[in-house]
Amino acid sequence: MTGRFADYQFGIYLDALNGKISEFPMDHATLERRAMAVLPPSLRSYVAGGAGDESTQRRNVEAFSRWGLVPRMLVGAEQRDTSVTLWGQTFPGPIFMAPVGVAGLVTDHGDIAVARAAAETGVPAMFSTLMEDPLEEVITHAGPTPSFFQLYTPRDRDLAASLVERAEKAGYRGIAVTLDTWVPGWRPRDLASGSFPQLRGHVLANYTSDPVFRRLAEGRDVVQTWAQVFGNPLSWPDLEWLRSLTTLPIVLKGICHPDDARRAIDAGVDGVYCSNHGGRQANGGLSALELLPDVVEACGDVPVLFDSGVRGGSDVVKAIGLGATMVGIGRPYVYGLALGGVPGLVHVLRSLLAEADLLMAVNGYPDFAAVRANTRRAA
Repeated sequence: MTGRFADYQFGIYLDALNGKISEFPMDHATLERRAMAVLPPSLRSYVAGGAGDESTQRRNVEAFSRWGLVPRMLVGAEQRDTSVTLWGQTFPGPIFMAPVGVAGLVTDHGDIAVARAAAETGVPAMFSTLMEDPLEEVITHAGPTPSFFQLYTPRDRDLAASLVERAEKAGYRGIAVTLDTWVPGWRPRDLASGSFPQLRGHVLANYTSDPVFRRLAEGRDVVQTWAQVFGNPLSWPDLEWLRSLTTLPIVLKGICHPDDARRAIDAGVDGVYCSNHGGRQANGGLSALELLPDVVEACGDVPVLFDSGVRGGSDVVKAIGLGATMVGIGRPYVYGLALGGVPGLVHVLRSLLAEADLLMAVNGYPDFAAVRANTRRAA
């Protein structure tokens, strides 16, 4: 995508003048409602649902209303710098697609569709270990846009090493190690519908294509083998081993306490990912946004990625204002994918970027430093 992100809205208006109204929604509520109507019930619960009574999931969304942006006038924000440099890579905008384990099922070859949307928009994707197509195939569709690989660390260390080695060899630019999903959280919607795609043999392509996993599964049921090796409750001493597996940047996903952030940095990680898994894993906690400022302070110059509860461009700007280096988009991009495949996903990404860019323009923020200087807690 070239030019300012704000220009996307003018394209929509010009199309309307020629009689072409956008087939995709502009607001999250309509996007979600229409996506729910086309998703099968099992995926509907898996994507939209959360842990427990979903109070943490709701709190993630509501937390953004407790922060506000103070406009600054007469500062000449006609030109805005929305670029982000992370681990030697420069991205035109501050968002990325967070790892979603069932993206591959939302549309035909969904992980490849995500990669194609990344290539078209320049928005990087962080791909889940749980893919419907092998990681080597998926990344070839991302074009020049860098991709990242999210690792659910298996119990078998040789398998973990193989997955990381494959990701590095295939060209992924970093490894995000998820810490909070070695066992699934209590998810009433999924339990009520019996929705657990992996136990039905879905999104396991990175395992069935792996030589170590195939050796482990030889003569055995693939799903049973996967269930036995999937979840590894990591501890701090494991970080030295993880660090030894790759020269790629390593970011720890699920860090929400500043003491954990400091300890992770001392252990040599290259970034911290502040997230509560969108409220899908643990209920009853604070929102990730409430915890973000303390994590950012603890990290100093170390990059902090963030997700959980982001629903629009203003949320992106507020998360940047609280110190996030880049902001992960989860459910909204999946809804766009469900509603319109690659075009639907591209629309959601461009809409988020356009809203964020326009918000900076109207508020008089030429860059993210201005955003951070003018983000305030609401009364």
